[in-house]
Amino acid sequence: MVNNGGMMDGVATSSGQLTDVPGVLVGQVERNGAGWLSGVSVVIPPLGTVGAVDVRGGGPGTHETDALDPTTLVSTVDAVVLTGGSAYGLVSAHGVMRWCEEQGRGYEVEGGRVPIVPAAAIFDLGRGGDFTLRPDQEMGYQAAQEAHAGEVRRGNVGAGAGAALGRGLFKGGVGTASIRLRGLNSEVVVGALVVVNAVGHPVGADETLRQLEGQPPGLNTTLAVVATNAVLSPAQAKRTATAAHAGMARALAPVHTLLDGDTIFTLATGELELVGQGKADVVPLVELQSMAAVVVQAAIEDAIRCASSVTTSAGTFSRWPVSGGTKR
Repeated sequence: MVNNGGMMDGVATSSGQLTDVPGVLVGQVERNGAGWLSGVSVVIPPLGTVGAVDVRGGGPGTHETDALDPTTLVSTVDAVVLTGGSAYGLVSAHGVMRWCEEQGRGYEVEGGRVPIVPAAAIFDLGRGGDFTLRPDQEMGYQAAQEAHAGEVRRGNVGAGAGAALGRGLFKGGVGTASIRLRGLNSEVVVGALVVVNAVGHPVGADETLRQLEGQPPGLNTTLAVVATNAVLSPAQAKRTATAAHAGMARALAPVHTLLDGDTIFTLATGELELVGQGKADVVPLVELQSMAAVVVQAAIEDAIRCASSVTTSAGTFSRWPVSGGTKR
């Protein structure tokens, strides 16, 4: 059981995944070798899914996040892109937009549709040995084509291919988890997909910290997509993204630094209304937002556990010594 801060009891394990949320698809593409160590992860929700975002890091690389403000015109999202390649890699979102347009997805305007595809990037430039090799439109398009329900690949895949943590000494990657709410809302699922590329280290890893002494911090970022099949307004989705950052802080230290671009997206597919005991009961919403933090923490721990060591011409990124690392 992860430590959820004592607010609500809940269990989120590595056996769960973002695609446990009905209708949510995940596609991932990566390239390794010959100077490459990067990739793209794409989350495609059902049509009409409400989206929001909360950016906490001081060095974000993002695309279309302003469009997710609750006060803007369009409240729905067609896909979310998590990519390597720093700001260069954000072009992969254009490939996902092209795929969405071909599928008839997007905000309807005169003459066609404009897909709403926000994106965020991690810094992994040069980790494969060649600074100029990073995700492009075609890689984004391919990741969207690969999107499917069911098993989500973890570890050194997708946008986590070139991810690192602990000041760039250890291998980061992709992780995922899910949880169900309790009682009357037991059919409501909350899931998360994360890309761990943190300047920080797992909480509770004091012995391993000695290896980080004197190491200069690099440019980093941890990204997450939290999804639920509950009905949420744009403002409620925004608050859920905000609450989910607590899970990041429980799993990694430090977080939200000037050297991180920590960003969490929320997707609400709107399949089920939250049910409370009273007409104005907000407890189920509070529980859902608390569980968003739980699954983000669990997904981060999953990413660290599933990552494997990599050696390129830029150096060796060792797997984090999990037995002395993440605290559960």
